[in-house]
This record gives sequence, structure tokens and C-alpha cells, in this order.
Amino acid sequence: MSGFGNAFSSSIGKKFIMGATGIFLVLFLIVHCGINALIFLDDQGLTFNIGAHFMATNWIIRAGEVILMLGLLVHIFQALRLTLQNNKARPVKYAVNDGKANSKWYSRSMGLLGTLLLIFLVVHLKDFWVVSRFTGIPSVDANGHEDLYAVMRDKFQDPVRVAVYLLAMVSLCYHLLHGFASAFQTMGWNHSKYNGIIKSVGVWYSIIISIVFAAMPLAFHFGLIK
Repeated sequence: MSGFGNAFSSSIGKKFIMGATGIFLVLFLIVHCGINALIFLDDQGLTFNIGAHFMATNWIIRAGEVILMLGLLVHIFQALRLTLQNNKARPVKYAVNDGKANSKWYSRSMGLLGTLLLIFLVVHLKDFWVVSRFTGIPSVDANGHEDLYAVMRDKFQDPVRVAVYLLAMVSLCYHLLHGFASAFQTMGWNHSKYNGIIKSVGVWYSIIISIVFAAMPLAFHFGLIK
């Protein structure tokens, strides 16, 4: 048991956990983005509310939410541990350190981007997840489902909240640009034959996911969907 514990407390073990939880979060974002994108059907949220109802009542999804939350907490915890460990390993900065020559700025700023996303996550969970899972939504749509669509429409009338979401999506995009390929490398799923494909898929995935999420508050705020 001690050997198993040491394996996961080592630097390699921590990075492996970061990679595994990162892959899980990447998959979750696809599902979450797909459900949320139903608002663009512009049917006054009827289809979206069906999807939201399914997500809220299906026991497999609910169990997945628990796993997701645990994975997210582990991901954040391991990120903090790795950052502290790296800083401790090199307490004195190099006299000359041209970071731009070795990596992209967002690769060197994952801590900052992750912190911004954590702040956004707290706001997001408070706005929607707590309401849909615990406190309940007072209104229902034409199908009799809780009208989470109406909650989104009301929340995104606030320009400050829209700005927060847009800033978070910019942070998410840059976070994914680094994290997508990095997770595959950490898991040992990279290879010279298809590293280029992984990188291209990661770039497109990061951009598309972030744009779709960012388009939602904008569409509500400017009345592009009712």
C-alpha cells in the first residue's frame, strides 16, 4: 500500500492524476456544451429544458456529477501541489530566463488561468447548478419541465455577469490549448505519428468549445434568442 501511495504522491503520479482528471473534464465539457447548445434551437427553451431535465433526473448522470466534482477537486488540488512543488524545487529564479523561447505564455500561466476558472466555476454553480439541483426552479415551461432556460435568460441580462462569463471563456480556451495535448502526453498516448493530429484536434476543440459557451450569454443578453 505504501508503494502504491508513494507512486501517486510522486511528481509523476501527480502529473498522471492531472492528466487523467483533465481527460475526464474534456469529455464532460463536450456533453455539457452539447446540452447547453440546445438553446440555439430558439424554441423558447423547450428542447433545452428536456435535456436539462434528463441531466437532473437520470441516476447515471447524477452519479457522474459526483465523480466529476471529485475529479475537479482532485485536479485543482494536484495543480496547486505541482505549482508549490515546482516553486520549492527552484526557489531562486535563473538570472536569465527567456520563457518565451521555450513555451507559450498560456503554458506558463496555467495557475492564473486556472484561478480565474475556479472563480467562474463558483459563480456558475451558484447561478445554475445549485438552483436546478437543490433550491428548485419556480417556473415551468409548456411541457411542464422546470424552466432553467428562463433562469439563464434572466441571469444574462446582467452585463457584469456576461463580462465575467466571457473572460472565463477566454481563460478556458487558453487553459485547454495547453491542457488538451498535455493530458495526452502525460497519459502516454502521444506518438510522433499522430502528435500533429492531437495538437490540431486540441486547438479546434479549445476554440469551438469556448466560442459556443461564450455565445450563450451574448445571445441572451442581446436578444438574439428569446
